[in-house]
Amino acid sequence: MMWSILQCILLMALLMVPQSETQYPALTESAIRFLMEGINYSAQEPKDVRNMLKEYDFIIVGAGSAGCVVANRLTEVPEWKVLLIEAGDSESYLMDIPVLANMLQFSQANWKYKAVPNNRSCLGLENKQCNIPRGKVMGGSSVLNYMIMTRGNRRDYDNWAQLGNIGWSYDDVLPYFKKSENMLVEKLAKDKVYHNTGGYQAISQPPFRTPIAEAFVQGGKELGLDEVDYNGATQTGFAFFQTSQKNGTRCSTNRAFLHPIRSRKNLHVKKLSQVVKILIDPNTKTAYGVEFVRRGRKYAVRARREVILSAGAINSPQILMLSGIGPKDHLTENSIPTLQDLPVGYNLQDHNALGGLTFLVDQPVSVLQERILNNANLIDEFARYHKGIITVPGGCEALAFIDLDDPYNRDGYPNLELLFIGGTLSSEPTLRKNFGIRKDIYDAVYKQVEHQDGYMIFPMVMRPKSRGRVMLRNRDPMSSPLIDMGYFTHPEDLEIIVKGVEWAVLLSNTTANKKLGSRLLETKLPACSSLKFNTPAYWRCHAKQITLTIYHQSGTCKMGPQADPTSVVNPRLQVKGIKRLRVVDASIIPFIPAAHTNQPVIMIAEKASDMIKEDNY
Repeated sequence: MMWSILQCILLMALLMVPQSETQYPALTESAIRFLMEGINYSAQEPKDVRNMLKEYDFIIVGAGSAGCVVANRLTEVPEWKVLLIEAGDSESYLMDIPVLANMLQFSQANWKYKAVPNNRSCLGLENKQCNIPRGKVMGGSSVLNYMIMTRGNRRDYDNWAQLGNIGWSYDDVLPYFKKSENMLVEKLAKDKVYHNTGGYQAISQPPFRTPIAEAFVQGGKELGLDEVDYNGATQTGFAFFQTSQKNGTRCSTNRAFLHPIRSRKNLHVKKLSQVVKILIDPNTKTAYGVEFVRRGRKYAVRARREVILSAGAINSPQILMLSGIGPKDHLTENSIPTLQDLPVGYNLQDHNALGGLTFLVDQPVSVLQERILNNANLIDEFARYHKGIITVPGGCEALAFIDLDDPYNRDGYPNLELLFIGGTLSSEPTLRKNFGIRKDIYDAVYKQVEHQDGYMIFPMVMRPKSRGRVMLRNRDPMSSPLIDMGYFTHPEDLEIIVKGVEWAVLLSNTTANKKLGSRLLETKLPACSSLKFNTPAYWRCHAKQITLTIYHQSGTCKMGPQADPTSVVNPRLQVKGIKRLRVVDASIIPFIPAAHTNQPVIMIAEKASDMIKEDNY
């Protein structure tokens, strides 16, 4: 497996460092400890069941951010037998080293989806296609993401309820946010109204900050915004991340919710198994099991009570449509008999950003890969203590939530996020390919600042009005779906990003940032060279060229009341017109919250688990 090979390479690199070149005489010892910790870690995950039963009470499709939570909560009922099916393999210890987050997208833990090209966005990316990373591993996208834990705004959930989704207001969902949480930041844990300790999901702050991250937050204060607990009473302002980390390492939902229950005998896990169809009785329209493929062989397994689809906003609609649930005309085009005509795949939403907005500084304070790899002390510090710059999640450190309509209102409703990254596109060699930026564009703009210190700010739209769609490529379940992200189909989204650039430039000119020599990289993108730099017209062009997903695909199996013709599931997340079938993941979100979606998905799974228990007792 790729990661065990990398682990051996890293171990050899550690062992080869001459002891005279480090102040730590125990570097070899710490390297061995690091390797052994990884070996011990792999034993903490539930094992792949060999003797699978023919029938379970519940079958959960997808061991991602939602599926791990649901598996944990349903197996709290000892008489219920639960099968959790995952298309990917085990999570490894190397996946949980925060600074390596960028590199995970090149591994087999990623579905490696690409959106269909259009002439509105991603024009400077390879083949004009946006990269759409999705987790294919125990823990799902909580293993690939940058560990940023944000809940969103109370208005997000009140809006859900006002649409007719009874039970989904902010007051309804806050207890579920708190239920899963083990807040390890002492000053935040004291706020018992909004936070909790003792839940499964560890939330902490990385034990390291770069000076430029400090300047980012201080600069926000200079601009008149507060430093806030964005998961507390109000959201707008600047903040260092609250992250899904424990002891300086990633705490995925697999690690949080499955590792502690690996010995529960009523939980069976089947890995490397791709579900290709939900089995549904066409006469009664009742789901009774699933078909999955493992190593080229097809299997079927039955569910006595329910099938729960937690495959994510891309794969859940794909599986539903392959099973005959979806838009009738689209299913007919693909020669799939329609069991239930529903708008599956529509309403695709995401938070997208303008990428490559780069600022240079004069001091050696950013996250540079070469600086880490050439410093045995930094590697040793992480191997021994889980501290230092290696705990920074993929270089991301801080953010700002801004309500552009009322920027200085402490209780504003943000439509913009500024995401701070303590490095540039050239700080780490895989970043260009990670985002899919064409080599000619990189060479023309970013190659010149290789080995230089700097940072990026990603302006991103938080309440997008643009919508996309997920469709079947064909009826072959092994074919990737067609994904039209729909970026910038609504012009307002582009204008929010342009205003975000203006805020980022203002921020770079604050005293806190100028002390570091902060200045905007002014080299134009080739496709925008005819436009005056640092004008709205230029940044509109730039945003269309380097358009980045922030990995928050949502909404493709929309939740809504029975009378809502645009919805797929009801407020209890049951698929309309089909018995014993639910969807529990980001696809049920009717309107994407002003949040990184990992924490809202965990909340959805916590609430869904209680509803499933209520409906099956």
